[in-house]
Amino acid sequence: MAKQTSIITFTGRLGNLIGYSRGGKHFLRSMPDKVRQTTATRRAAQRFGMASRRGALIRNAFSGRMEVSCDTGHINRLTGALIPSAGHDTQNITGFRFNRHAGTDRFLALPPKLSRDGILHIPPQALPAYKGIDALEIKVIAARVNFTTHQVIGTESTALIVNTGESFKGAACDVDIPGNGTLVVVLQIRGIQDNRPSGNRKYLAADIIAVQPPQTHEQITPKHPGLAQLLKEILSTAAAQSLPHVTQRE
Repeated sequence: MAKQTSIITFTGRLGNLIGYSRGGKHFLRSMPDKVRQTTATRRAAQRFGMASRRGALIRNAFSGRMEVSCDTGHINRLTGALIPSAGHDTQNITGFRFNRHAGTDRFLALPPKLSRDGILHIPPQALPAYKGIDALEIKVIAARVNFTTHQVIGTESTALIVNTGESFKGAACDVDIPGNGTLVVVLQIRGIQDNRPSGNRKYLAADIIAVQPPQTHEQITPKHPGLAQLLKEILSTAAAQSLPHVTQRE
């Protein structure tokens, strides 16, 4: 440890020297020739790297589909949720909020359920009334992600508008995107005011509501033959109530 005696002092790295301050005085120390990592630190670095890569892949899968702005800490929060399993257990990110200021449970008392055959069911329920909010835009965004090949296999989104303070009859959405990989489903809800999305972050939510790992042939359950007709009837009912429904697929 050497004391800085010049008129101009510094902190930080300068060449192979590091300047730092302690007790109001400035000192110097040299850079170590070699940084030694223990087995524990190497494993921690590997877990962080894997979690960071998988978190980035998940964010990229939804970045072009979500209209809700993420909070500034969402990258670190998502990576942190994946670190304990080194990114291998992606199911533990279920419930992750891209906007920590609001969750979808603020709008839906009864949460959606994803069945094993890839159908997301939003239960019938009474929607609360909010001051200044006329309706809710409910958008389901699904992505099939292959973490082995680091690819987004495909994405799909479906949206509908429902009036607040009224009874919602429920909906069913087929999110079973073809391909091999993990199915990740995000529910986005935006408050609508005067036919425009609210700018208040308390009425803007985007949560990961379901994560379904790749299924083997033995695990896949054939879809019910009448399910397509059931979905058609539900959507027809929604259309009759002036609830626009749009589906996009890539």
